Amino acid sequence: MGIIKFQKAKPMQAFLKIAVYGSAGSGKTYTALSQGIGLAEKVGKRVIVFDTEEGTDFLPQRGFDFDAVYTKSLADVYDTIQSLDPQEHACIIVDSISHLWDSAIAAYTGKKTSNESAGGIPMHAWSAIKGPYKALIRLLMECPFHVFILGRQKNVFEDDEFGNMKMVGKAMRAEGETAYEPHICARMEARPSPKDSSKQTYFVIYEKDRTGKLAGRTFANPDFKTIEPLLTMLKGDTQRKAETEDEVSAKDSELNDRADQAKIEKSSDILEACRGLLKEAKDMKSLGDVIEQCKAKKRYLLDKDKTALRTDINNRSEKLSQAA
Repeated sequence: MGIIKFQKAKPMQAFLKIAVYGSAGSGKTYTALSQGIGLAEKVGKRVIVFDTEEGTDFLPQRGFDFDAVYTKSLADVYDTIQSLDPQEHACIIVDSISHLWDSAIAAYTGKKTSNESAGGIPMHAWSAIKGPYKALIRLLMECPFHVFILGRQKNVFEDDEFGNMKMVGKAMRAEGETAYEPHICARMEARPSPKDSSKQTYFVIYEKDRTGKLAGRTFANPDFKTIEPLLTMLKGDTQRKAETEDEVSAKDSELNDRADQAKIEKSSDILEACRGLLKEAKDMKSLGDVIEQCKAKKRYLLDKDKTALRTDINNRSEKLSQAA
């Protein structure tokens, strides 16, 4: 570990990473396919959909041409993505990540606890649950493909000042950070026509957009043209890779070790200084003054050094009492 060499900031995003969530029937799959196929056709390649809910069954009859993998297995999706050829496919659509998050939870086989029996999952289990899931999200963010992560919508509730639950917003039903890992996060909703309730318009609301081109904007019936301006923001053929959690933890653990060593050294130095003061105490009055000085530094002492100092004070007190 050491000082990281800095460099001039430069674009290192060659592929779009987009999260889309919404309620059933809000147009997520149709929109993602429209946009994904547009991206793929730009480079003469294909789209592959990881379909966990058979939501694409009728889309080929509506003119969509794409490849599909039907599975709810987190492992199958991960392994298949790793095997994809960037020369053949340009875009991945995961539909939906909500099912894969469910699969990650279902795969947990830890011992049941009273918390689990009450419908919850113990805190110690979440790292085991999130590990494989976060590995998949990391793969999706770093792979050399455009990616659409589709998720179902959930309502978010909080207690009000009177202890009553109230809805405060909407979010993707998945691990909490999922929707905000990609460059773009969009929510979709279907709104009935004011003149004909049998007809609907599909809207996309861009809640987050790191490119700055779509943030805060709403589009009706979005298609490839909606995201096409983003292509000017992509550079090269390399996707930036982030450090893994294990790599970060290793570095920070070393920093913690250094901090712990500094505490040990500081405590040892204070103990030796206090011992020197104790030796200079010639009577009980001067010993009392020394004890007060040592108390001011006591908070910096480790437990073992506190015990040692306490013993030294008792011994010095006994010796001075006998001398008197």
